Amino acid sequence: MSHPTDPSCIFCKIVAGQVPSFKLMEDEATVAFMDINPVNPGHALAVAKGHWPTVDVVPPEVLAAVAKTAQRIAKAAMKELKPAGVNLVQANGEGAGQSVPHLHIHIMPRRPGDDVSLNWEPKPGDMAGIKAVYEKLKAAL
Repeated sequence: MSHPTDPSCIFCKIVAGQVPSFKLMEDEATVAFMDINPVNPGHALAVAKGHWPTVDVVPPEVLAAVAKTAQRIAKAAMKELKPAGVNLVQANGEGAGQSVPHLHIHIMPRRPGDDVSLNWEPKPGDMAGIKAVYEKLKAAL
């Protein structure tokens, strides 16, 4: 299966074997490997083999394959590392904290007091504002 690539992309280079990685698994559409800047021990990445920067442009079947790989890695991490929890994080665009423009899901084992900033305190929203955005999104679907 041929995949689109970007010769300047670090994840494309890892997929192609041009940059070494701690590869956990690989299938036709995805590769999973350890993050070399881990937030906690066991932090790994599930990536599409093809170069699609964000969720809005990746083919749905590729996104599904990346999610399946992320689940497999998360299950292994939960069994072997016994973290307090696991975050699956998928960011799109710099504003969302995406540092490598190649679709990927972080598998992040969590520990109490690990100072990883992902969670937020739920606060009641403005119902009229929520309804207005709902109507825009509903119309776009």
